[in-house]
Amino acid sequence: MEAAAPRPVSLARPRLDAAWAALVQGRVLWAWAFVAPTLIALLLVAGWPLLTTLRFSFTDASLLSLEQASWVGLANYLTVLRDPEWWGSVRTTVAFAAVSVGLETILGLIVALVLDTEMRARGLVRAAVLVPWAIPTVISAKIWSWMFNDLYGVINAMLLRMGAIDRPIAWLADPSMSFSALVLADVWKTTPFMALLLLAGLQLIPKEVDEAARLDSGSRVRTFLRITLPLLAPTLGVAVIFRTLDALRMFDLVYVLLGNNRSTATMTVYARQRLMEFQEFGQGSAVSVLIFVFIGAFTALYLRAFRPSREKS
Repeated sequence: MEAAAPRPVSLARPRLDAAWAALVQGRVLWAWAFVAPTLIALLLVAGWPLLTTLRFSFTDASLLSLEQASWVGLANYLTVLRDPEWWGSVRTTVAFAAVSVGLETILGLIVALVLDTEMRARGLVRAAVLVPWAIPTVISAKIWSWMFNDLYGVINAMLLRMGAIDRPIAWLADPSMSFSALVLADVWKTTPFMALLLLAGLQLIPKEVDEAARLDSGSRVRTFLRITLPLLAPTLGVAVIFRTLDALRMFDLVYVLLGNNRSTATMTVYARQRLMEFQEFGQGSAVSVLIFVFIGAFTALYLRAFRPSREKS
């Protein structure tokens, strides 16, 4: 029996592989070339200040003696971590983020579902809903501070006229009421942002899927819970993480509305107090680094917990 003749080695395949590898390498180089300006800008705008803050956090620097600062190691971090006011600001920040983001998610979903329906002047309604979000935060905080004023505020005037209260309430001075006022102001401003993101997610869901599910189940609530909400989960997760990160580093609304009130001071207000009012630049830098680590750890844990549901979807 004759041996089979050896198959000729094709030279085309190695050439194709080499050409493909060169093409991929060229695209990667072009990708880095396009991304490089953004990376350089981020390093200059965010990276350098972060490294400088990290360096100052290990010194006893103050605003009056930045150049004469000496190395103190972890002393600033230990001082901050032993301060009850720091942990009070952490609890306030976490509570504020949980309550405000939870309410904004629920209300934003309701608004998005309403705006997703067919109605007259839907474009005008969508534009009107976005007005609170378009107002700058400082202006919004001043508006709410006037509304909450116990002498001439419109909220007290309305409640007195309705007979809900018998005397004006000092909303921003009472520790038991100031947190609620802060949450209300934030929910009013940022609910449109959540509604906008969720509305974009709703419009990505094919209408045929929703109509078929509605014909099969015959219930709008069941269709929403079994079909719409699972399909909206990725968008919902992105919206929640965006708003939570904003809430955890909230400063302008809290400071303009309530100032340095200890009962409602957030982590950023605490950091500003250490940096500017106490002029303890080293401790203020340590607080800023702790805030960065806290938010980074929360983001990593959230993304890790959210990844399984995202992959299933």
